[in-house]
Amino acid sequence: MSETIRRALVSVSDKSGLVEFGKFLADQGIEILSTGGSAKALKDAGVPVKEVSAHTGFPEIMDGRVKTLHPKIHGGILARRDLKTHTDAMTEHDIAPIDLVIVNLYPFEATVTSGADYETCVENIDIGGPGMVRAAAKNHGFVTIITDPADYQLVIDEMKAQGNSTSAELRRKLAASAYSHTARYDSMISNWLQSECGIDFPRETTLGGKHKQSLRYGENPHQVAAVYSSIDARPGVVTAKQLQGKELSYNNLNDTDAAFELVSEFEAPTIAIIKHANPCGVATGDNLSDAYKAALACDPVSAFGGIIATNRTMDAATASQVADLFAEVIIAPDVDEEARAIFASKKNLRVLITGAMPNPADRGMTMKTISGGFLLQGRDNGRITAADLKVVTKRAPTEQELADMLFSFRVGKHVKSNAIVYVKNGATVGIGAGQMSRVDSSRIAAWKGKEAAEAAGHAQSVTVGSVVSSDAFFPFADGLLAAAEAGATAVIQPGGSMRDDEVIAAADKAGLAMVFTGMRHFRH
Repeated sequence: MSETIRRALVSVSDKSGLVEFGKFLADQGIEILSTGGSAKALKDAGVPVKEVSAHTGFPEIMDGRVKTLHPKIHGGILARRDLKTHTDAMTEHDIAPIDLVIVNLYPFEATVTSGADYETCVENIDIGGPGMVRAAAKNHGFVTIITDPADYQLVIDEMKAQGNSTSAELRRKLAASAYSHTARYDSMISNWLQSECGIDFPRETTLGGKHKQSLRYGENPHQVAAVYSSIDARPGVVTAKQLQGKELSYNNLNDTDAAFELVSEFEAPTIAIIKHANPCGVATGDNLSDAYKAALACDPVSAFGGIIATNRTMDAATASQVADLFAEVIIAPDVDEEARAIFASKKNLRVLITGAMPNPADRGMTMKTISGGFLLQGRDNGRITAADLKVVTKRAPTEQELADMLFSFRVGKHVKSNAIVYVKNGATVGIGAGQMSRVDSSRIAAWKGKEAAEAAGHAQSVTVGSVVSSDAFFPFADGLLAAAEAGATAVIQPGGSMRDDEVIAAADKAGLAMVFTGMRHFRH
């Protein structure tokens, strides 16, 4: 059923498109009620406006905290036009119907992400706005609610087509959007307050996201997908600016996030090449160009069609090498002008810049859905330094082995478990990921190292003389012995197995140095 609009209420923090929409409403002879900044913006543009305080006969009080909380506002919005008891009450109390509500809320999200103090954030919690939005959405049988300027044109088109009326179908859709708007808003406030109180897991929790992009499909073509942004301002793929290339796919986004989070672990110039959310090559160097060469050498076959991430501004020297490889996405804090010119010749290559690096030590939550619910856990921000290591073998690691061990263990944190990572001179030389058996991961990583050596024309496997990390303890000595057979000279692992003594004895017998971290990095 169509409902004619005769009176509108406007109270918005996002004033984009407001003046144009206000002029349209005024041209249709619609009375506009408004408050504060919205009223000023409309008046300054020559749009006739009636202040809410003049409509209610009650002034704004308490620094504007109370202005729309009045029966003449909520009664005008909530009244059912098809119930005589409602229309009689409107007549008795001189309540005029409000047919169109245009409200979006105080900029709480922007206030929090700007780093404002606690009191400022609290003052940016909207009260009257959500009340009006929810009231209008509840009464969508008669009232049109707009919370997003992107919907102005939809309403204009319907009003033009239907003589200042809107359809029941449109009002229902706008009501659904309105409840999403207030739900996300309340979710942001709740989560912020919980965080301020140091509460990680409250009795009830909500997740709020803002639609950023609908995707062509999900992991597979028969799955639907979209990407949403959260209040978390962590630099990364969601906040990045895309300089060129095709639209990012679901898998691109997932893999690019994995790549960028990995390189954020390191201070020195670092390159990570990711395929199917696992690294196929990671290296640090004196410069990005050297790091890229070493990362690519780890597994040049798997690198084809991969994601390349760096923790430094992408330069021309590195870009010219990257351009020789078919890659899906490049992500970096920035890309210099010469590098941009090089990439411009590869029209399908997606190039993203983030402007900053995420802090790997940041707290935060990650989520995984399961049947009937979801799992929440803190982000894996655990970091191991040399001071945390416990040497458990007769031989202690050399200085180079120690540096490679720490590098390897950080990389392993971003490899799907069971994870085994061989490293030599600041570069991965063999990676085994996602196997059900840790010894299989060891063997696969060693095999990959041998294959890379053959591709590079080396006489022996690049894993000879390397160190190896395991994301969790070796339950038996067989995984460690497989690493020794591959030529590894030192091992870093969490420890904690019932058979640690057996594993340590095997390491001593093989002449390996081994350290325990006391921390594991499962990544399922």
